[in-house]
Amino acid sequence: MEIPVIRDVLEESNALAKENRAAFDRHGVFVVNIMSSPGSGKTTLLQKTIPILKARGISCAVIEGDVSSTLDSERLAPLGIPVIQANTEPFGGDCHLGSHMVQAALKYLDLPSIEILFIENIGNLVCPAEFYLGENRKVMMLSLTEGEDKPTKYPLMFRECQVCLLSKMDLAPHLDINLDLLESNIQKVNSAMRILPISAKTGEGLMAWLDWLVNER
Repeated sequence: MEIPVIRDVLEESNALAKENRAAFDRHGVFVVNIMSSPGSGKTTLLQKTIPILKARGISCAVIEGDVSSTLDSERLAPLGIPVIQANTEPFGGDCHLGSHMVQAALKYLDLPSIEILFIENIGNLVCPAEFYLGENRKVMMLSLTEGEDKPTKYPLMFRECQVCLLSKMDLAPHLDINLDLLESNIQKVNSAMRILPISAKTGEGLMAWLDWLVNER
């Protein structure tokens, strides 16, 4: 009896995601779903990325996902872009954003005026990868502080995403981490995944990330 229920839930979620995607395509919005563990640097990355995109004449917006609080939205608000907060605590505290929450957020966005929409998913290395929201691309961040073993311990996230941003590269000299082993583990799980080392603090790799965004769009 449980299998049909699970199937129905996923089918409903995917149906809503397809509606989201149709709306995005209709208005020419390129959507990037950014996922990671908590604290890997998603919000900081957006704080560095969006001003550069704006300077290039590319309009952006963010759907900010968290279980609770508006802390990250408050960090992004000074960028002068639309930021919609999506909290899951009122709905049971899910560890990922659902397509229904993205659809609800779209009511507050003027899609024809947006060129790139970032969905900053809830910090979790498992659940967010399981759900399609209607995005064009899935991107994950993995901070160096998380270690070399994460691709083999949490393979779904690495299989589902097109790009892995290795964040906090400025900490590499201070950490006991084997970068070659880390990249090898990523490639074993997903040989097609592009790996981009970055540091929001020093600016390392930001141009490669921005070029990827613009080219994919």
